[in-house]
Amino acid sequence: MKRPYAVTHILVPILLVAIFRDFYLKKEERAHFPLHYVLIAGLGGVLPDIDIPISFILKYMGIQNWNIHQAFTHSLALPFAFFVLFLIFSIFGSEAKVCNLTRHRLRLNIIFLMLGIGALIHIALDASFPYFLVIFPTEIRNLIPPTLDGILLVIWIIYLELKHKISDFI
Repeated sequence: MKRPYAVTHILVPILLVAIFRDFYLKKEERAHFPLHYVLIAGLGGVLPDIDIPISFILKYMGIQNWNIHQAFTHSLALPFAFFVLFLIFSIFGSEAKVCNLTRHRLRLNIIFLMLGIGALIHIALDASFPYFLVIFPTEIRNLIPPTLDGILLVIWIIYLELKHKISDFI
């Protein structure tokens, strides 16, 4: 059964969080929500697939038939764990920041929230993608995941140009 590729898993949370940041938050609020959080949501979107390289490493170490893909990391337990960490750090460690990472001093509670959002979107994409594919003829279904990756990448680049003027940095 076809699933979305990694680019889709990264770009969907990036696009959703970026749109939230740029259109929902007021200008002064955006100063406290740097684009680094958008990137972290994208990384959270691919995080449930961490079980794939873990399986490869275990197989390389001689542990055969260790197929853990879509086990724990593809359950709601992963985003739930990040949301719990978000709540814990919001209540007890609201001032906890990641030092020396960026000049923005990212807050740990928001990092956990972004990872949870990304992981939840990953699971939702995996769960809904087979139902999305059935609307296409069988002979082109294999083309949908890479085509979707390309479309999302173009949308992201256009969005960056229109909203953040990335051509100014080229």
